[in-house]
Amino acid sequence: MFPIRDTIRSRSTPIVTYALIGLNLLVYLFQASLTDPSFVLLIQNFGLISAQFSLQNPFSLLTVFSSMFMHGSWFHVISNMWILFIFGDNVEDRMGSLRFLSFYLLSGVFAALAHVYFDPLLSVPTVGASGAVAGVLGAYFLLFPHARVMTFVPLFIFPWFIEVPALIFLGVWFLLQLFNGLMFGGVAMEGIAWWAHIGGFLFGFVTARLFISKRRAPTLMPQDPWTYR
Repeated sequence: MFPIRDTIRSRSTPIVTYALIGLNLLVYLFQASLTDPSFVLLIQNFGLISAQFSLQNPFSLLTVFSSMFMHGSWFHVISNMWILFIFGDNVEDRMGSLRFLSFYLLSGVFAALAHVYFDPLLSVPTVGASGAVAGVLGAYFLLFPHARVMTFVPLFIFPWFIEVPALIFLGVWFLLQLFNGLMFGGVAMEGIAWWAHIGGFLFGFVTARLFISKRRAPTLMPQDPWTYR
């Protein structure tokens, strides 16, 4: 299943969401401009390496943040930013821009720590905004339980578009992450840091209400579910 858009109209311009998307794309444009050896070297130096992580090592703490804005491929960065584009604006709308920025960064930090905890011996660098974006998904799951997600489902050779309740779409997504995390014992199989996704989602779900601005009323569902943004 691939999300196309949701049914919640944002009431304000999601400045931070757009800025984060732009920054991630700019960083990857810089990465893509490098030669292959330089590209790999950059990831090795600024990616998060569990086996080298230590609270006593300031540089390894820096990689918790630097890895959040780096990606391994165009598909990696575009898929993460697309998810952030769909779900981030509504979460930012409820929290306010500055609170949302803090929430996003803390989600990424918690996701990184979850990854290190469950896969402490991994010597391969981990990069990507997936953990922070997972925090946004956890917050969306909590704050917009009645939303619906227009979803593309590849059915043989025919494209199939269906509206799926956000609770089901995000619930299935989380259960898949949990299943893979438990099945593979925390190892980043096929280049995917499952526990970073799980940790980010749980952080977002548990803490989202702490970041909500009291001056912002809940977003209402549109009368016509096909009028978006």
